[in-house]
Amino acid sequence: MIRFDSGDVRLTILPAGSLWLDGGAMFGVVPKPLWEKQRPPDERNRIPLAMNVLLVEDGTTVTLVDNGAGTKWDAKGRAIYGFDVKSPAEILEPAGLTPDDVDVVLDTHLHFDHAGGNTALDASGKPVAAFPNARYVVQRGELDFARSDNERIRASYDRANFDPVDAEGRFDLLDGEGPVGACIDVLLAPGHTPFLHVPVVRTREHTVAFLADLVPTASHVAYPWIMGYDVEPLRTLESKKRILPMAARERWRVVFEHDLDLPLATLEETGGRLRAVPVTVEA
Repeated sequence: MIRFDSGDVRLTILPAGSLWLDGGAMFGVVPKPLWEKQRPPDERNRIPLAMNVLLVEDGTTVTLVDNGAGTKWDAKGRAIYGFDVKSPAEILEPAGLTPDDVDVVLDTHLHFDHAGGNTALDASGKPVAAFPNARYVVQRGELDFARSDNERIRASYDRANFDPVDAEGRFDLLDGEGPVGACIDVLLAPGHTPFLHVPVVRTREHTVAFLADLVPTASHVAYPWIMGYDVEPLRTLESKKRILPMAARERWRVVFEHDLDLPLATLEETGGRLRAVPVTVEA
């Protein structure tokens, strides 16, 4: 857990567990001799990844940005992805909160490793909203895209993670960029999915961007280091070139959702190249 008060807002990076994904898929066209120097793979060519989420408490509203893969997985699924998963209660416990305390669940997109914790199984084995008092926020286009059920994206989406939320009438659907509460805006960052958005928290002391799968780890800061999972990699490149220089210029803090070793950083740009600089937060 990394907690830092930023003037009027408290932010906490919480671990929602970890998983292993194919290194080649994580780095797309980047040659393995380059990426394996930074992210050594196991014997199955998988690399370990975090599932970091962001808790935002502004004194009025408790917002949770993404929620990991959830706990609805069977033994086969857990073995494929090497999951270490946490329930919503386990995610929030280090922050002294429970799922009942969350007012807003802000999904960056609906892939299983980001929105799997949207729902949990009730006593009868039925998936229901895991945050009983929360509104769930996502782009309308992302929900529609998640339901398109084409062969290219089918493995990334599980309708049990979002259909029950919709059936309970808990979604607040967005149509583009704009505010989500008093201190959070979302920036559209298409590429990984057509409707990925990046939450940006603005406080008196810092601006903090949760980069989600636009830049999943510090290794992906370089413009051409784009995941093979991205459905529109050239749009990812455009999104990175629009958002990352602004983050560097304005000294934003950025959260890497999938980086086990470097969850919080700033960006520096030199000669058109970006690099991540670790941020140390006093306990």
